[in-house]
Amino acid sequence: MSRYGMSLPFAGLHLWEHRDALRELVDLGYTDVWSSEADGSDGFTPLTLAAAWAPELRLGVAIIPAFTRGPALMAQSAAALADAAPGRFVMGIGSSSNVIVERWNGIPFNEPYKRTRDMVRFLREAFTGEKITKDYDSFSINGFRLGIQPPEPPPILIAGLREGMLRLAGREGDGAIINWLAADDVPQVASIVHAQGEGKEIVARMFVCPSTDTDKVREQARFAIAAYLNVPVYAEFHRWLGRERLRPMWDAWAAGDRKAALAAIPDSVVDELIIHGSPEACREHIDRYVAAGVTTPALSIMGFAGVQPLEAARQLARR
Repeated sequence: MSRYGMSLPFAGLHLWEHRDALRELVDLGYTDVWSSEADGSDGFTPLTLAAAWAPELRLGVAIIPAFTRGPALMAQSAAALADAAPGRFVMGIGSSSNVIVERWNGIPFNEPYKRTRDMVRFLREAFTGEKITKDYDSFSINGFRLGIQPPEPPPILIAGLREGMLRLAGREGDGAIINWLAADDVPQVASIVHAQGEGKEIVARMFVCPSTDTDKVREQARFAIAAYLNVPVYAEFHRWLGRERLRPMWDAWAAGDRKAALAAIPDSVVDELIIHGSPEACREHIDRYVAAGVTTPALSIMGFAGVQPLEAARQLARR
């Protein structure tokens, strides 16, 4: 395995407290750090700090929603980080979900495929430094020119769940970002990306909890699974994957019975979607994703059963 990533920021640490943690990740053999953007820090700030404090690391964002920044601001933010970390930044973009885009940001979640595709195309053009006046399907640009030119345009990865986005990631992106899937699901997903173009990167955000307190991990993991897999885009994803074992959860959730929904999540689904157990067992489970087609694991530590993120990073390191 050539790449091995860790998600930032660590829960329980302020951003300004990450300098020593980042230096330790380098010493532990991690090659990448990956941020995200939902309800915590934005996706760019943790990576900006990492660019200064740990120049050995590749920096990736998985993901920035295509809706929540205007095209010009999106290009500025990506170009600035690419300029701060030449050749080390990877831009990840995706549609996100109706919860984040519409409910939290007050932006209509209309035609997510077109918005993501158009943002990728616009960014490619903006990174050339040419002036852009163009009508895309989901927005129009009138006379924008990016005023900062990083030494290397960053690769663009596209978050994909089902066929449309996965094909887009393989056709117009430099690869795909995937999450909330089991190792056995990876071939179904990766094959669609690779059918559009060879040599594409497959980054997988993996939810990991190195704890042998299995009952507690499963109990707490059910809350995370229910929170995500009842969001429409993720529910449809798992229906597409054939995970009909979740139908009782979906039915109970739709009926407003949250307690029954949690209880309806089978242990087998928890064990497929959440990597847990001893550190050795977790590393073996991560290896299954890589064997199935993931090129870059991006570990996201889940603090179930009292697990501390930085200590977990130490336990999971490939020395």
